[in-house]
Amino acid sequence: MPISKDYKTRLFPAAHKITDHFTTPFHIYDEVGIRSTGARLQKAFSGVKTFKEFYAVKALPNPEILKIMKDMGYGFDCSSQAELILARQAGAGPEDIMFTSNNTSDTDFALAAENGGCILNLDDISLIDKAGKLPELICFRYNPGGRRTGNAIIGNPVEAKYGVSHEQIIEAYRKAKAAGATRFGLHTMLASNELNYKYMVQTAEMLLELITTIGSELDITFEFINIGGGLGIPYEPDMPELDVESLGREVAALFTAFEAKYGYQPTLCTESGRFMTGPHGVLITTAINRKEIYRTYVGVDASMSALMRPGMYGAYHHVEVVGREGGETEVVDVVGALCENNDKFAVKRTLPKIETGDLVVIEDTGAHGSSMGFNYNGNLRPKELLFQEDGTVKLIRRAETLEDYFATLHFEPDSCKL
Repeated sequence: MPISKDYKTRLFPAAHKITDHFTTPFHIYDEVGIRSTGARLQKAFSGVKTFKEFYAVKALPNPEILKIMKDMGYGFDCSSQAELILARQAGAGPEDIMFTSNNTSDTDFALAAENGGCILNLDDISLIDKAGKLPELICFRYNPGGRRTGNAIIGNPVEAKYGVSHEQIIEAYRKAKAAGATRFGLHTMLASNELNYKYMVQTAEMLLELITTIGSELDITFEFINIGGGLGIPYEPDMPELDVESLGREVAALFTAFEAKYGYQPTLCTESGRFMTGPHGVLITTAINRKEIYRTYVGVDASMSALMRPGMYGAYHHVEVVGREGGETEVVDVVGALCENNDKFAVKRTLPKIETGDLVVIEDTGAHGSSMGFNYNGNLRPKELLFQEDGTVKLIRRAETLEDYFATLHFEPDSCKL
């Protein structure tokens, strides 16, 4: 969606001033917007006795962003060794980390067990025997198969590589209990960028029903259910916004009814990444070339290596041109310099007429933007900035250099005889 009016009021007038100090391209994130969304999420779920957000580190794995999340009382959803390290460096304790990996290695499990461990959210029943000594608190990621539908990004649950099947789920908890686990949670994640709040309400209802079934069968009580991430943002201007207030209200009603029947409420967990930071970041790039062939192409100094979503998913990101609002328009493709034809930020888009040197703002890049970067063609990933509450701009990740790119080619010689 177009970034909020307050965000534009803060960022757009500063855009040229920022480029006096920082060359493009760069990602910039708005601290005020992130904190506002965090407060909104907390308020929406205030009707549940205990709510905890585990921010999905994969969405924007920058230490300065994680500090903001920790300051708001959030935990972290991690899926790799690097994400575990980042979360712990941000001050996360054992129960502030939900470690949800798949095809998990022994090294992953070993790191997860360090520093007092974490909430181990196992993705496969076979991992019970591979995880070593199970922690006291254990969780499984549930895949309901044909009982639910997914969406275009995360796929049909039957075809998804994630989770323990419906037929395996009771046995998974039985085995975990026999292996020494005494505390339990249940997790699922079935959709990505979901804008229909009813889908998430139905997910919570499904998990509450399932913990009742499993609890009755195995005589265990569940401390939490985690409805996963997937809370969406409207990337396109006319898309409706997710009604997170109705989501919170209806989920709270389910929890209240559950407590009336069973005498307790589990904690409600979410692991939103995109919803928290997605609308509060933009990629600022400069137009450096115009090409007139069968179409008009505007070349910019950022490439798909800085924002993969349009090339990977055909995803829409709103584009604005600083200082050209309300002027002459044209239909163009906005493209980068990679040797791939899908290196395009916008295709056949009606935009203000762009001249070389204009600043082009690609919106909603605060999640799954810089984190999905890559180095194809030897392309280097851009810097990241934080637009702070006090109005100052802080460099929070420098741009990659050619020295970074070549660094892994410098090593002690090693070989083996076959």
